[in-house]
Amino acid sequence: MKTYFQRFGYLQIAIILLIFIMASCKKFVEIPPPTSEITGVTVYSNNSSAASVMTGLYSNMVVNPGELSSGGASIGSLTGLASDEFTNYDPTTAEYVQFYENALTSSNQSSSNYYFWTELYNEIYVTNAVLEGLAKSTGVTAPVKQQITGEAEFMRAFLHFYATNLYGDVPLVTSTNYQVNNSITRSPQVLVYRQIVADLKDAESKLSPNFVTALGTSTAERTRPNQGAASALLARVYLYTAKYDSAEMEATKLINNSSLYSLNSLNSVFLANSSEAIWQLQPVNPGMNTWDAYAYVLEGVPGPNQWNSFAISSYLLNSFETGDGRLTNWTDTLSGGGITYYCPYKYKIWQYGLPLTEYTMVLRLAEQYLVRAEAKANLGDATAVNDLNVIRNRAGLPNYAGPTDKTSLLAAILHERQVELFSEWGHRWFDLKRTNNINSVMGSPGNVCKAKGGIWNPDWALLPLPLQELQVNSKLTQNPGY
Repeated sequence: MKTYFQRFGYLQIAIILLIFIMASCKKFVEIPPPTSEITGVTVYSNNSSAASVMTGLYSNMVVNPGELSSGGASIGSLTGLASDEFTNYDPTTAEYVQFYENALTSSNQSSSNYYFWTELYNEIYVTNAVLEGLAKSTGVTAPVKQQITGEAEFMRAFLHFYATNLYGDVPLVTSTNYQVNNSITRSPQVLVYRQIVADLKDAESKLSPNFVTALGTSTAERTRPNQGAASALLARVYLYTAKYDSAEMEATKLINNSSLYSLNSLNSVFLANSSEAIWQLQPVNPGMNTWDAYAYVLEGVPGPNQWNSFAISSYLLNSFETGDGRLTNWTDTLSGGGITYYCPYKYKIWQYGLPLTEYTMVLRLAEQYLVRAEAKANLGDATAVNDLNVIRNRAGLPNYAGPTDKTSLLAAILHERQVELFSEWGHRWFDLKRTNNINSVMGSPGNVCKAKGGIWNPDWALLPLPLQELQVNSKLTQNPGY
């Protein structure tokens, strides 16, 4: 896989707080407790050092680049290749080919499938270390302890959410006890979701309703999870688990909080501290904005030995209705060899050395309108179409004029999610799975997988567990089909 240093040469990273995280980036399932500061008593002896552990975790999600959050090896990029969002033009990079053709193997340790697993569980380890350290601490003041505890619980839920949606039944890790973690088994997804909800509810009760700094003071920066972030993820989890009343309730909290959250114009959505942002990740690599812009914005015809290896697929391109402002504002084009290529253009600043004006979006208000619309549609509430129209109208489209029976309305909402949330955090891949549309889209009659050079197997809706994990822990089992 191409290195991200190729774009602008040597990248100097001077982030002292990352020491906490990088020191912990060992596979906790196969080693004794790490001796890094995150598990020590000293780091939880005062507010600043305790808060810095969570700050380091957020930084680690976006540095060089964040394998989870942004760039060409992120969840959004690789599940976009696996689904129907992107076309791969690089037959030489095995990682892209395997995701694109839905032909992953458990033994390819160089792929981001492996990195997803490793980063998810390394960071879950950090959240558990924080929770255990704070529980024993007498030096961290009560308000800061409450806020950091809420952040750690939120992040543990967030990371488990992505683990279970990528891999299915996964280890549910809630401690730093290496003896337990070395032989942990996969928990049924229903139990993983139960823990996610419990963590999010507790986080919601502890986190500040406003945006705060690491030490709890008010700030305009939307880069630490607050109460709204917990509500937003809860709304998504309730939607995924068919608890539609609860999904509607959580989404409504955010939609009604107009003093803090509101929809932006299309070209303002992904700016730093946009009013649509519920939670963003602040860039930490000197001189650059987001890795998504570096990975997506085309500088030349995509292909091998080029920085950009893929572009928007015809499936996604043809999903935009005539007059959809998202096509003109959130995609860009480049022509070469008689072909016009489209790329995501939600993040526009790819040049090195420009002021920071864009942050990586994690949770935003538009999703909450679509969550509430889908929840209402499933509950038989005709006002679901109103939330759908809010998103359509923002994109310059007229009100939805199709049939309003449940099946038709749900299909319209799924379509709206496709053109609103493309390239973001794996939404399309997860939506196809949870709505039971993945086999019809990827296989017959859609034959997306065949068109990409593969033969669809329904087992491939889940990623394989890395072979190395199975070799270390005999109690882990592989997903079917691998």
